[in-house]
Amino acid sequence: MSVARFPAERRHTLYHCDEIRETAPVFLDTEVDMSRVQEHRAAARRDGRRYSVVSYVLRASGSVLARHPDANAAIRGRLRPKVARYATVGGKVTLDKTLGGRRVVLSSVVPGLERSSLDDVQQHVDRLRDGDPESMPEFEAVRKLHRLPVPVGRTLFRLATRSFAHRPELRGTVAVTSLGHRAVDSFHSVGGTTVTLGLGRIVDRPVVRDGTVAVAPVMRLSLAFDHRVIDGAEAADVLSELKDFLEAYAPETAPEAAGAGETASAEEPAAREEAVHEAGDARDPASPAPGP
Repeated sequence: MSVARFPAERRHTLYHCDEIRETAPVFLDTEVDMSRVQEHRAAARRDGRRYSVVSYVLRASGSVLARHPDANAAIRGRLRPKVARYATVGGKVTLDKTLGGRRVVLSSVVPGLERSSLDDVQQHVDRLRDGDPESMPEFEAVRKLHRLPVPVGRTLFRLATRSFAHRPELRGTVAVTSLGHRAVDSFHSVGGTTVTLGLGRIVDRPVVRDGTVAVAPVMRLSLAFDHRVIDGAEAADVLSELKDFLEAYAPETAPEAAGAGETASAEEPAAREEAVHEAGDARDPASPAPGP
């Protein structure tokens, strides 16, 4: 047996786990037929463009949570609890990175999802995925946090992430994390937001269409919600609308028009190509917020 100090590069994860202990998580999940998303990805790839599954889910989150302000919210306080509802949707995405020679999970927020196109989201995700965390400005606060004594770092982390004003840019208003690059069908994570989404792998599974069994690329989508902020009925609405958005994905449709229960026409040409699955960009169920 060997005993060593807790690695400085993982202190932000430790502080994050301390902070989410107050959360009252409840977990839901569903299966999503990703045929249209995969067809769009394949068509885009032939044109030299690449989209990650995480980007589609982030884009869907912006559309859906903009219609659910109670879920796009944060809570603070025990004796005198307060809830802040946000007009903008910030999507916290987790990233599998190497920092200081150690493999860690980092996170950053993609802002303004309710008004962003898929291309906007993907450009942001690409920069986060391809950038060096040792020098990226998005992770400067985390690097500083690692250099502080643990009591000081933990206190500063708590003060920063509990601030209603700074919550959207530090934690986001929804967290999205994926383990779809491995043989993981589903998992449930608590990301420090009222709603946290977990993406599993996409695999061919039997589905029933018009009474006939067919094979389709299916992804397990999980949703963890903080029961202090919303109840199960609202969370179920959010999850169902995310499923509807992804299953009816059509790039020519305005995001606001892809409401719950709507189905895109079978003749829409933009999403009709052979599916190619790639790993998601965010690869860890832990979803620590950036440092203060």
